[in-house]
Amino acid sequence: MFPCLLSAARGPVAALLMASAMLGFAPPAFAEEPKAAEKPAGQEPAKEAQKVDEFAEAQKEIAGPAGNPECVWLGRRVVGLLWRDDLDTAFRHLDLYDRFGCPSAHIQASFRCLILHGSSIDPKAADTLNGRVQACWINPANPAPPPAPAPAAAPAANQPAKN
Repeated sequence: MFPCLLSAARGPVAALLMASAMLGFAPPAFAEEPKAAEKPAGQEPAKEAQKVDEFAEAQKEIAGPAGNPECVWLGRRVVGLLWRDDLDTAFRHLDLYDRFGCPSAHIQASFRCLILHGSSIDPKAADTLNGRVQACWINPANPAPPPAPAPAAAPAANQPAKN
């Protein structure tokens, strides 16, 4: 009985070994990750410096644990996720926020600020949401106004010619 089972299993086992051997010898071009040299130079250090500046500003402006970098990062993500109605992910982040000992009242105040001052948020531009969340996180009672849109230049054809 055992020889029958072994001979019946030889075919699928051999096919499995052949398939794994073929997949294991994939050309190296498929296994390579994009090279760091192909990325535009100068963008990464600027972004990192901006993030560090945002955390330093928050720590300077906010007294207590809400100004800690981990609370700022998680709290801003929670508020942004709540705005985008991603409640499941927001609650998972909120669990981490609570685990780090960050104050939940700051989340509530920041989200209230975002709701009250969120009329200027463009849903297609992530930067407007992120900027408003940052402003509301720093000062939920009186957030900084959003950047004013550039004034439209008046067409020269509508102005009368002066002689």
